[in-house]
Amino acid sequence: MNDFNIDTFINDQKGSNNIDLNDFPELDLYMDQVMQLFETRLAYTKRNPDDKVLTKTMINNYAKDNLLMKIKNKKYTKNHLILMGLIYNLKGALSLTDIKTLLTPIIQSFDSDKEYPLYDIYQSFLDMYDLNLEELKESSHRIEENTLNILKNKNKNLGNYEEKLLLACSYVSMSNLFRRMSERIIDECFEDAKEKK
Repeated sequence: MNDFNIDTFINDQKGSNNIDLNDFPELDLYMDQVMQLFETRLAYTKRNPDDKVLTKTMINNYAKDNLLMKIKNKKYTKNHLILMGLIYNLKGALSLTDIKTLLTPIIQSFDSDKEYPLYDIYQSFLDMYDLNLEELKESSHRIEENTLNILKNKNKNLGNYEEKLLLACSYVSMSNLFRRMSERIIDECFEDAKEKK
């Protein structure tokens, strides 16, 4: 396809869509510092230059909706930052209600001063992200090939615009299937967390 290189796109995603565990400071941060950290580390993920990665309103809403554990002295711990990193990734596909369902057991553990392996969970998420990028590279080439084959078999008058349109539709279709699968897992495997909300 003209003007779009799948491999270049995927290579650009490596290390740019997430904040590494070691990049979260051990010191507690004020809200403005949190916003600056996310804006600096995740600026690449913005579709438009005027978009904001994280705003005061978002952070306040996360806290108000119990997507974060209690905030002490208007400062955010490394655990808060990790949860915000997860929320940032999840909110692209899931509703805040579903995200709350997923995170409630973690937040309840912290609010009751119980140990929770959040660092391990987050690092595992980052590792899975890298593996998913490799998987995306393979499946993207198949999707592109399938799109071109379908176009060749349907109508020889279809051109570059139609190729790009169908490729975009195909990616959206896959995204919707993965999102629905995630929603099904939440509905079937996290019933207890949903009932406690």
